[in-house]
Amino acid sequence: MGKKKAMVPAEELDLSTVKYEPEVVKAPHLTGFMLKLFVKLIEAPVIGSLIMSSLKKQNGMIEMLQNTVIPEAPMFKPEFPPQDAEPSVFIADEEGKPEDRVELALKCLLHYDPPSSWSGDLLPSFRYWKIRDYAHAYRSKIVTPSMVAEKIISIIEECNYHKPPTPLLISFDAEDIRKQASASTKRFEEGNPLSILDGIFMAIKDDIDCYPHPSKGATTWMHEVRSVEKDAVCVSRLRSCGVILIGKANMHEIGMGTTGNNPNYGTTRNPHAIERYTGGSSSGPAAIVASGLCSAALGTDGGGSVRIPSSLCGVVGLKTTYGRTSMEGSLCGCGTVEVIGPIASTVEDAILVYAAILGSSPADRISLRPPPPCFPDLSSLDNANTLGSLRLGKYTEWFNDVHSTDISDVCEDVLNLLSKSHGCETIAIVIPELNEMRTAHVVSIGSETLCSLNPDCEDGKGVRLTYDVRTSMTLFRSFTASDYVAAQRLRRRLMHHHMEIFKKVDVIVTPTTGMTAPKIPPGALKDGETDMQVTGYLMRFILAGNLLGLPAITVPVGYDKQGLPIGLQLIGRPWGEATILRLASAVEELCAKSRKKPASFYDILNIK
Repeated sequence: MGKKKAMVPAEELDLSTVKYEPEVVKAPHLTGFMLKLFVKLIEAPVIGSLIMSSLKKQNGMIEMLQNTVIPEAPMFKPEFPPQDAEPSVFIADEEGKPEDRVELALKCLLHYDPPSSWSGDLLPSFRYWKIRDYAHAYRSKIVTPSMVAEKIISIIEECNYHKPPTPLLISFDAEDIRKQASASTKRFEEGNPLSILDGIFMAIKDDIDCYPHPSKGATTWMHEVRSVEKDAVCVSRLRSCGVILIGKANMHEIGMGTTGNNPNYGTTRNPHAIERYTGGSSSGPAAIVASGLCSAALGTDGGGSVRIPSSLCGVVGLKTTYGRTSMEGSLCGCGTVEVIGPIASTVEDAILVYAAILGSSPADRISLRPPPPCFPDLSSLDNANTLGSLRLGKYTEWFNDVHSTDISDVCEDVLNLLSKSHGCETIAIVIPELNEMRTAHVVSIGSETLCSLNPDCEDGKGVRLTYDVRTSMTLFRSFTASDYVAAQRLRRRLMHHHMEIFKKVDVIVTPTTGMTAPKIPPGALKDGETDMQVTGYLMRFILAGNLLGLPAITVPVGYDKQGLPIGLQLIGRPWGEATILRLASAVEELCAKSRKKPASFYDILNIK
């Protein structure tokens, strides 16, 4: 018999007794024939449930969910205590026009100097073309959106012939892009662009509706059971700013994986090293931005799916507070852990896209009562003081629990630079119950995913999912209603621990991932793979953003010894986007000189 365990109420937990417990994941790494055999076994009656039960027991899940008395009441979606207003910000109107918010965000940015040279080679170090560079080029008649469109179309069409294939988009229509670009070019000719985002090219992850493209969630069948009649709310906000949408970006099937592996459409490659994964599940969006094809893209983040690939590909990924942007028109629109967020090559571009897409749904406005959204005033004299007063929380044992010390060393160096250059103080913190957070998250996202897909799985579509997703779905089916309630009780405890930490610090800092881009095993391309050790490393620092709905951003800060990008993650208070964006902008500036050009890079604005 299992022995009953009781937790003390969260507010009575003595932090001095908390010991860091490194995560130990016990699960086989499988590809090819063994993966197929494993799926056959776990989907079989009786033996399947015995295997699942044994795996859950080995990973401490049964003890945590079924043998432990958790004194807290359940919290079924994030509930936030009232927050103080952030200093030195511009306050936006979330019910106003997206283009007005973008205009306001533009006022927050540092003064823009056009690049002294349009042939990027003469710059002292590598830098990406920014949204304001495109805007300047259009307004100065250096190029037109139609000229840029032709270059992008030819690159996408060429990608089909790459060896190995580099499938960036799942759905793409050259004529549709030309039509959008021609309308934008005409607006510039007439002198009335819609906003700074007019003529800016963006890709949309395949689980967000972008009419007239289907939303497949990178499955082979989702478009057969769900039709797309109109844009998702955030996509229509981008369109009203003049953004040109190039199509639907590749992803890990239904977002249920952290590598970006996809046997259905091919696996997107990391622009820094094509034999490695991009990270997932927003693999296409991150690779498209990192390779310079677009300045920004939209991804979704339910378990790090914006931040992990952004970090592994060396770009910026913003996960907003839960409920800050409307999820209407996305495949994961009914969950309690997901948000839609921008992936961009720079922090300022992430701010501009965030300004366009933000705005809670009517239901979230009632239940979450979000304060007005804010942008950090980066151009004010006060910015330096506001930056200097930020207290950064670091849980050292957790921060250092990475696959290679290159990661913790590079991230540590950035904290020292922030202290030297801006006076930001790093404060030692302890975050209890991190293993409980992992279990509560997998039960929450798993149960919500299963609830969405069950009708289609019962209808015979389940066997058309990839093998790694079928493995996950079998685990999710093994969760009971009481497991789900236990996970939500843990959510309330973990929210309490984090809100206590935010009384002492303004931002929690971690590496974004516990490892840099993993190699793609040759056997994994045809049928996929399951590797929970890699998943554990990739998700190590991710989950407070999802289970607790906190805002978080990843900023590229350097490279490991193999030249693979490393990201630093900043986790903020509820609704604290302006604070993490302010700090991210300072981090980016401190690390700008070390930025390297990816091996696979398209110099889009350099039209020769």
